[in-house]
Amino acid sequence: MKGIILAGGAGTRLYPASLPISKILLPVYDKPMIYYPLTTLLLAGVKEILIITNPDDYDNFRKLLGDGSQIGVKIEYAIQFVPRGIAESFIIGEEFIEDESVALILGDNIFHGPEFSTKLQNVIKNLNGATVFGYMVKDPQRFGVVEFDKNKKAISIEEKPQNPKSKYAVTGLYFYDNNVVRYAKELHPSKRGELEITDLNNIYLKKGSLNVEILDRGFAWLDTGTHQSLLQASNFIQSMELNTGTKIASIEETAYKMGYINKDQLLDLSKKYDKNEYGEYLKSIAD
Repeated sequence: MKGIILAGGAGTRLYPASLPISKILLPVYDKPMIYYPLTTLLLAGVKEILIITNPDDYDNFRKLLGDGSQIGVKIEYAIQFVPRGIAESFIIGEEFIEDESVALILGDNIFHGPEFSTKLQNVIKNLNGATVFGYMVKDPQRFGVVEFDKNKKAISIEEKPQNPKSKYAVTGLYFYDNNVVRYAKELHPSKRGELEITDLNNIYLKKGSLNVEILDRGFAWLDTGTHQSLLQASNFIQSMELNTGTKIASIEETAYKMGYINKDQLLDLSKKYDKNEYGEYLKSIAD
């Protein structure tokens, strides 16, 4: 399976903070925002990753992450010149995806919970069509909302409904088989002029091949698209790290624990941060 991080868009909801730089490169507590979705893909076992960004931030992402070899993966880049919806990711990434299945995660989505790596790997192992994740929210009108029957089987998904049929939002993490490229090409732009991810999910739903996994209350799903939610996410990460003494979404630690790099490579990476706490943390992991 290959992975895509959608890190394009103008980030206007975070202006003026995101005027000089992509919102996906803004810090969430002590790490760039993109470390969080990247860590999710690493935990899933995905080692070939495409980052889709806009022309202005292309060089900044390459400067931060390079080709990924330092953490044992392969990272490529593509440009979304005009934001035309989440589902356009699969059209932009067609040559990258080739004949494989693909995971897509939005660059401003943060996930954290117990046994998350196992859950993600099980989704990939059992993928048959598409799998998305549902999460209970208090304001479902802001999201794509999934409706279930009495057996907890998804029967509809509606984008930003005025009268939601449930409180379960579809999160910004999606797994698809290789048909997704063809289906994305069949989509027509919505009234917003975008290729909607909800329309793509509904294609799978109508074919009976959409699975919705529920993330229970033990999980945290954070969308960092506004100033308030960005601050809340930073406070959450700070609290968790201070309470546990561990780092959330350290790409170097994750790569080491997933076996993508060895101890010596981790120690080499720690030298880049030898004058701050992050470097000391990486050293402690190696020890």
